[in-house]
Formats: sequence, structure tokens, C-alpha cells
Amino acid sequence: MGKPRLTLDETKAMLLHVSAKMIESKGLLTKADQAIGDGDHGIGMARGFEAVQQKLSAQSFAALDELFKTVGTALLMSVGGAAGAIFGTLFRGGAKDLAGLHEFDAKALSLFLTDGLQAVKDRGKAKLGDKTMVDALEPAALKSAELTTGPLDHALAAVAESARLGMEKTKEIVAATGKAKTLGERSLGHPDPGAVSTWLILTFMYEYVTQT
Repeated sequence: MGKPRLTLDETKAMLLHVSAKMIESKGLLTKADQAIGDGDHGIGMARGFEAVQQKLSAQSFAALDELFKTVGTALLMSVGGAAGAIFGTLFRGGAKDLAGLHEFDAKALSLFLTDGLQAVKDRGKAKLGDKTMVDALEPAALKSAELTTGPLDHALAAVAESARLGMEKTKEIVAATGKAKTLGERSLGHPDPGAVSTWLILTFMYEYVTQT
């Protein structure tokens, strides 16, 4: 049985689960980045989520915004490069409207993704179709906005699938920004590594709410 909502402690446990699984995904993300980047995305994301594990394990939190901001700051400080800035911004920006909330439900998920998407777009200036993590994040955020009143496990299932479909579409896009831009047509057939990471983060969130 999946969970319709998570307590603050369960949300922290979910983010620790995501961290562990992202560290395990280092090889997959490295391979994705070797195809169209410099191959360091997996290493950077694993380093970032190791920092998240350390920070979350050492602290307790009064509300969801503190929890998500701490994740974002850890990623910002430790991943390095554009990925650190963007994924740090996703979690820090996504915390904006979570102040004072103590339960992570479908509504909180939508606030996190919608605010996080806006913060990422403001910072990186990427838009849908540029072959970036926005191609996975924007469909996920839009889907989450349709599902704010149902149970969290149902929302996360649909949101993770929307991210996956968006990530798959990046294989058909010639990169317009970032390191892959220099490859031109050679970036075709390969997904954007940031989009892969976005899909994985949401998939691991879903995994947590359905396995506990």
C-alpha cells in the first residue's frame, strides 16, 4: 500500500532514500553524460547526495521548507558546475511555499515542483525543448498541478511517469544550451543527463511512498 501523505519525519526519510538511490545511480548518470557531456554528472550528483545524507542525518527540522532548503544548499555547495546550481535551485526554490507545512502530500508536491520549476527557469533561462532537465521537470510540475487533492502515491506515480516521458523526448532534441550544444546533431539519440536525474529523483520519491 502506498502512502496518501508523509509526516515531516517520513519526508526526511524519503529524501534520505532518494539520496541513497541517487548515489547508487552514479554509473548510470556518468554513462548518460559521457554520451553528450564531459562525463562528470554522475560523480557530481553522487557527491551532492552524499552531502545531503550527512546534512539530513545530523539535523532535525521544524517544517518542510527547512528540510528542502537544506537539501538544496547541500547540492549547491557540493555538486559543482551547472548541475549543482540547477538542482540546488530546484530544492531551494521549491521550498518557497512549504513554510510552516508539516505534511508532504500531493498539494505540497505540486508546490515544490511548480516553485522549483520557476526558480530553475529564472536561474538557467532554459525552456521546454532546449534539451535540459526542464524537459522532464516542466511536464512533471504541470501533471502535479492536476493532482493536488488525491493521495500522494497516485500523484507521484503520474508525476514520475510525466518526467520519464519528458526525459525520453530529449533523445529527439538537438541540444541548444550547455556542453552538449557543441555536439549539434551528435546529441540526437541520447537523453539529457539532467532530465535523467530529474526523472530518477521523482521515481525514487515514488518508490519510497509505495514501499513503506
